Amino acid sequence: MVIRMRHTRSHTKNRRSHHALKAVPLSVCSNCGAHHRPHHMCLDCGFYNGRQVMDLSTEKAKREARMQAKREMIKGEGSIPQPEKNEVSEPVAEDTTKTETKAKKTTKKKPAKKVE
Repeated sequence: MVIRMRHTRSHTKNRRSHHALKAVPLSVCSNCGAHHRPHHMCLDCGFYNGRQVMDLSTEKAKREARMQAKREMIKGEGSIPQPEKNEVSEPVAEDTTKTETKAKKTTKKKPAKKVE
């Protein structure tokens, strides 16, 4: 099907007027006073609805330990001496590894006979 009438600028803009992003309302944490999304736990202290749901101090300690181990591993990789690419390796004898194989000859297919 073909569109028969043009969409004018005003109608296009009227349609797009509902595409704007709306601001998310924030709630205040009853424990620490920080702002968080409604019906979600506080990301600063781990409290939701007046009780502690997640112990963020241990989670942050675990994450820090994991990141520290990762940093140490990356440092350790950098201290290993890598062989330089400019060094010339020993030449390999050319005739010792050559093996020659001959290709098999194939016959051409004959065209099929026409049946009249």
